[in-house]
Amino acid sequence: MQISGKGSQKREEYRKFVGRKIFFIFSLLFVILFLVGIATTLGPADITILESYATILHKFFPSHFYVSELATTVIWDIRLPRVIMGMLAGFALGITGLVMQGILKNPLASPYTLGISAGAGFGAALALILGAGFGTDKYLVVGNAFIFALITSSVIIGVTRHRKATPETMILAGIALMYLFNAMTTLLQYFADPEEATAVLFWMVGDLGKVTWSKLSVVSIVSVCSIPLLVWKSWDLNVMGAGDEVAESLGVKVEHTRVFIMAVASILIASIVCFTGTIGFIGLVAPHIVRIVIGSDYRFAIPASGITGALLLVGADVASMQILAPVIIPIGVMTAFMGVPLFFYLIMRRRREHF
Repeated sequence: MQISGKGSQKREEYRKFVGRKIFFIFSLLFVILFLVGIATTLGPADITILESYATILHKFFPSHFYVSELATTVIWDIRLPRVIMGMLAGFALGITGLVMQGILKNPLASPYTLGISAGAGFGAALALILGAGFGTDKYLVVGNAFIFALITSSVIIGVTRHRKATPETMILAGIALMYLFNAMTTLLQYFADPEEATAVLFWMVGDLGKVTWSKLSVVSIVSVCSIPLLVWKSWDLNVMGAGDEVAESLGVKVEHTRVFIMAVASILIASIVCFTGTIGFIGLVAPHIVRIVIGSDYRFAIPASGITGALLLVGADVASMQILAPVIIPIGVMTAFMGVPLFFYLIMRRRREHF
């Protein structure tokens, strides 16, 4: 009876533990829904939060919500695509940062530090300055950024396949490629005309302002196909956290899992970066926030990190439009301004907890 009583107590404690994680995730969802209402009110046209929500709901329930034609045009054609892209991009950056840190066992791993963003930047620079690459006309920059982001991750995976997929090998390969692509991008800018160099600079600092529903559909399809695969590997990531030998003994193919997760995460991040440009710190900071609040159980940390990343990026976009209005600060600059102090806070908090 005593053993049974202890067992039921442990189960109750576990249910409360899981309940706190679920409560955190749903709390983030409510916050981001509120933030969407704020973000869609920003701009020259004066639209209130209630009008914004009514305009969104009017599309699905036209007989219950009545809005003006101006509000419909402004919200659905201009503001909402930007906000949704911010949510999708933040969600993808948060998740890819978390799983990359998990498979590499390195708190500094992210699409930015592994050189994937640098590869995309070089591809964009190649298109903007030399007009060369993959794709035609308006899709040249997007196509180049996507392909070179995948080339970067493919080289990392290729190197690790020959040298075993250890975390150290993948990190070193990523850092080497980051420096290589940054150097080549700088070289292209050095010999470019001022207008072309400026265009590359604006692409490199990130932008959510040129989003269309067609671009969103591409990103959405890739996200729907990629994110469930990463969630499917959450148990393997949990086991790998105990060490490669323990994971192998429990039946996890560690090397195969690292390569698989890296490949899926790279495709996901490439589909985002090619449309938004380089956006740093989201994939670095969001996973750390989630680990501090709810721990490292990837079954909950993956969705929580994605929602946290979406919240940070949409919040940064709102701040970028308000601080120097009507001038809009580039989103990549804004995420850096927000990310640096937040990251230092997380570092100091970890240090206090350690001691």
